[in-house]
Amino acid sequence: MRLPLGLAAGLAVLGTIGCSGLGSESSAQTAPHGAAAPPLQPVVPEDLPAPHTPAEYAAHDASYPFYMPMRGLRRPANRFFVKCDASQSAGREVYQGNDVASLYGRAEGGLEFVYEARDRAGRPCVYPFAPSLPDIVGNLDGTQFIFRSSAPGEPVTFRSSDQWATLRLRALDMGRARIHFEMRDIALDFPGAIQPMGALHLETYGGAPPGLFTAVIRRSRLFGGKNAIFVPSGETMLYAEDSEISGNVGTNADQEHSTYINGTLVSHFRNVRWQGQQGWSNVASGHQLKDKAYLRVYEGVAVSNAPGRGSPSAMPLIDATSFGFTWANNLRIERVQPLQEPRDALVDLRSEILYGNPQHYPWPVIATSDWRMPPAALGVLDKVYLSVFFNTEVRSFRNEPYVFALRPWGRGFTPGTPNIVGEGMTLRGEQRAVSLAFGTRGTFGKVYSGDGWTYVNPRLSDGMLWVADRDAFIRHALGLIGR
Repeated sequence: MRLPLGLAAGLAVLGTIGCSGLGSESSAQTAPHGAAAPPLQPVVPEDLPAPHTPAEYAAHDASYPFYMPMRGLRRPANRFFVKCDASQSAGREVYQGNDVASLYGRAEGGLEFVYEARDRAGRPCVYPFAPSLPDIVGNLDGTQFIFRSSAPGEPVTFRSSDQWATLRLRALDMGRARIHFEMRDIALDFPGAIQPMGALHLETYGGAPPGLFTAVIRRSRLFGGKNAIFVPSGETMLYAEDSEISGNVGTNADQEHSTYINGTLVSHFRNVRWQGQQGWSNVASGHQLKDKAYLRVYEGVAVSNAPGRGSPSAMPLIDATSFGFTWANNLRIERVQPLQEPRDALVDLRSEILYGNPQHYPWPVIATSDWRMPPAALGVLDKVYLSVFFNTEVRSFRNEPYVFALRPWGRGFTPGTPNIVGEGMTLRGEQRAVSLAFGTRGTFGKVYSGDGWTYVNPRLSDGMLWVADRDAFIRHALGLIGR
């Protein structure tokens, strides 16, 4: 399902997209064979038609990414229906039938909350509080936690100014369990939630294969908290579609972001828009999307630094890691002028911290004597950490120096920490990461900064064309770590 993602109204003043400046790329960044052929285009499965009827929504919502194993999950043992008008009057959940109080504050076997979509006047229901959840106890394996509107495609809103407002799933250390979270047609509007949590706070940590936590977000809007979405490191796969992330309201300017994905397995976003990161007048502020997943997939994603509170952030809009894998198609980046001097990268692929479990990575993430990039780097794309960007569009208040930066690697770790030292002191041939960009357009001078192994519109051999196939790319990345 694909929904149009319009540009923010305030960005209309940016005017017409300028020239991409591809002709100014240095020969070190441009693949051989010239630029006569059109840029390589991605291969993606055909979209399902957008759902309109209850049956179509049910079919759509029962579909999941092919790499996300859904077997072994059992129906939630506890199911609750929350009434709209009575809950509005009471200022808390009022249930039809079973009441969550019957669980005595502790739930085992999974939960499903169905929220009445409309009030008695037929208006979309606004619940004047944050969702209240019991503690999760007992055997987690095979459990599901589902939060949804009673009418698929019709959103319900939770609105609260409480400083602790959050939808917080606390499964904690998941071990080898298989756990699933799902949220559909839910808006979280928490403008006062300044405490150190996310509006959506998926608090599951660690885990060991075959243990797996999957989280699926569909047709939702999220605003508030330290991060509108926060996901800690662990054996986690996150998939979100047709949603809007509207920023954070925290009080620690440089440590809060619209979304913070820590060292997880997968972050996959389709038709998701970010804007509204809280900015500060005297600090560069946070990122719209801070994503340290091992595998990142962005499809039809729009990221803007148009602010929610304060001034626009001056930081790169996407802060990712150069370790692991990124596959993006139709990424749209929009930068409005901040009060601070903007950081040059729009998408910053960084290398100074290892966020995830070391077992998530098939090769070292520091320069070692075991690796030297061969002269024909485009022939070993299956043996390196790889990022591929198709059809990226940039709109900015200025002509950006470059769009993407692939930062240099370091030589070791600070003892007892995940912090990498010696970045910038390594040779280019020691770095096991490559980035490719095809069909980049917009207001910028160059596609890449001068760092690393980067190529613009390269011609690939037949044996390397798998990088354009989204599903083949995903299988390659996850297959390297047995997922």
